[in-house]
Amino acid sequence: MLFGKKKRLIERLLIVEDEPLVAFDTEHFLTGEGFTIVATVDSVADGLAAVDEAEEIDLVLVDVSLADGSGVEVAEAAHARGIQVLFVTGNFPEEARRLAAGCLAKPYPHRDLLAAILAIEAVIEGNTPKKLPGSFSLFGA
Repeated sequence: MLFGKKKRLIERLLIVEDEPLVAFDTEHFLTGEGFTIVATVDSVADGLAAVDEAEEIDLVLVDVSLADGSGVEVAEAAHARGIQVLFVTGNFPEEARRLAAGCLAKPYPHRDLLAAILAIEAVIEGNTPKKLPGSFSLFGA
């Protein structure tokens, strides 16, 4: 494909984040990078509903500490549907490792978020990611 853009395997994202500024900033940045945001929600209940109702989600970005419970519940639901999960949290529970493709520790710069998503995509394609951000843990690569 000469001068063309490679088709992304991860295009449609669900953001589950209860800090409004972080949620807005993440949504704005990722939209600018060409991703489609299926929904941005701030609770476990809304995250579960979005996972259950959305026609297609490629990746769920989920914080662990949400006002109404644990984002691990959302990760379990996404994992059960075969949807990739990226935890974005400062408080990652090791027992949730089996549910996710990776974890990006807060706070993180935009470039690390993008690099984490691209690393997960590389693994899906069967490739080894080149360089991972220091704040990112890739599981099962």
